Amino acid sequence: MVGLDGLEPRMVERLIAAGDLPHLARLRGQTGLGRVATTRPAQTPVAWSTFATGLNPGGHGVFDFIRRDPASYFPELALNHYEQKNAFLPPKVVNGRRGVPVWSVLAEAGRGASIVRCPCTYPPDRVQGSLLAGMGVPDVRGGLGTPAFYTTDSSASPRESEHLIVLEPGPSGIYSTRLIGPRDPKTRGDTQIKLVFKLDARARVLTIESEGTPGVITVREGEYSGWLKVKFKLGLLQSVRGLVRFHLAACEPELKVHATAVQFDPAAPPFPISEPPDYAARLAGRIGLFHTAGMVEEHTALNNERISEDAFLNHAEIAWNEREAMLIDALERHEDGLFYCLFDTPDRVQHMFWRYLERDHPAHRGEPFDSSYASVIDDCYRRADRVVGKALEFVDSDTLFIALSDHGFTSFRRGVNLNTWLLSNGFLALKPGVEPGPEAGDLLKGVDWGRTRAFALGLGGIYLNVKGREGQGIVEPSEVEAVKAELARGLGGLMDPRDGQTAIRRLVPREQAYTGPFTADAPDLLVDFAPGYRVSWSSSLGGVARDDLEDNTKKWSGDHIIDPSDVPGVLLMNRAYRQEGARLVDLAPTILEALGVPAIPAMEGRSLLS
Repeated sequence: MVGLDGLEPRMVERLIAAGDLPHLARLRGQTGLGRVATTRPAQTPVAWSTFATGLNPGGHGVFDFIRRDPASYFPELALNHYEQKNAFLPPKVVNGRRGVPVWSVLAEAGRGASIVRCPCTYPPDRVQGSLLAGMGVPDVRGGLGTPAFYTTDSSASPRESEHLIVLEPGPSGIYSTRLIGPRDPKTRGDTQIKLVFKLDARARVLTIESEGTPGVITVREGEYSGWLKVKFKLGLLQSVRGLVRFHLAACEPELKVHATAVQFDPAAPPFPISEPPDYAARLAGRIGLFHTAGMVEEHTALNNERISEDAFLNHAEIAWNEREAMLIDALERHEDGLFYCLFDTPDRVQHMFWRYLERDHPAHRGEPFDSSYASVIDDCYRRADRVVGKALEFVDSDTLFIALSDHGFTSFRRGVNLNTWLLSNGFLALKPGVEPGPEAGDLLKGVDWGRTRAFALGLGGIYLNVKGREGQGIVEPSEVEAVKAELARGLGGLMDPRDGQTAIRRLVPREQAYTGPFTADAPDLLVDFAPGYRVSWSSSLGGVARDDLEDNTKKWSGDHIIDPSDVPGVLLMNRAYRQEGARLVDLAPTILEALGVPAIPAMEGRSLLS
């Protein structure tokens, strides 16, 4: 199985018709191009968790990238967390995805699996074979990816999810600076190592000196450096090893240097990222060092306008090459059972370059349309097709081959500020004297909980402030259904006042969307946005903006967190299968049937081969 994150069925059909996807066309010619129903929400960690377990989100417990702590209202990473029973025992990682994944079912039956970078596999699941964890593996600071930006521009201000380091000029183009590492568990301060930047402006080359390996690296303007291996000391006998690359964005008039998030070193991660634990190190020994964090491509840096489109694409090429090397290495060693490898890059490229499919997209901000990037997404699909072709070289007549995307894609032109609407309509209140906008802050900091009945957090979920459940809840349990109905009437069918287009189709109660033991952890209401709309950047992080709707002017211009019926995934097989009503929840039972292993009773789907 080859996973192609975010491949859009309509794009695949168009490019097959143009003769640009010969390998996917070959599969379509065998059984047709199928569509597979995605999850609600149509979100990568949610969807791939359903694929892996054969369970809806209520059964596996992943509903979004983030969730709220009911007691404090504080947003937390939902994909995993760390637990430490006492100060004398080391912390351990706990996966936010519950349920039994298909590869663990196979292991119990004595069948093998080779799993490369499936989301929500950190910490790694038990397999009889090998597994390299994917989305959910953090950087050394515990986040999804925190890059650094170095500049001599003293007026620069920090942007989203980054470290900003203003460089003080030294003699002859020499700058003493630092690389920020993990937080010290005792002091909670940042660990760091010293760096020295030496700029040769005439040659447009930056030399970086450190105590890492190699001690001296160079990077040319517009390019990425090779890997720098570093070690951060946490105490007398404790340290964390990491990897980082640098991009020289500009030499003048201001020096601008971007550093990737510091990755776990696959040879010595602080927590296991593979099964068996030494698989990541052995893989690096065969194919070279690689990104280990779950989010590889530099979308944050491009969204923050710290790197150019070309630099993003150069880094995406690095990601493609790494993943293809992993694919070939694992296929050459795979002997039995399930082989799975995920390619995330199509999703990231579409997020960042969808604006080049639409001349009037708000992200252009009235600037001239640059047609040189109009073919970037098509090129990415062609690259995905070549990946499928390489995998097909390992397929014989006894092999079931599956190409799958977890969801489709569409434009993201306008953001809906859910918390602002809730404020305007009496469901949410701000603290006295706090106005909507920057003053309200994010992370729900400006909310007056004693007067708030509902709030939005994450990519399309609304929670009620229920008494006895939330820390400062005011909605009586007997009032919950009435408040949900009131919200559904108000937000369902919400129109964009600018042009009369529908922005929100409906609100779906969690009890209608999910079944299973973890349903109570989901948002109370799920928002089905219409194509072209999505939850705003502000509301997703618990902010309260000034206006109910706003243009999306960010480079992140395409998305899929809308009504899931509008963004099904692609499903192609080399064997006849049931296309009608195919769902992601059906894939695990399908794989098990192909390998002669009974599906476990908890799995909700049914095999597409029967």
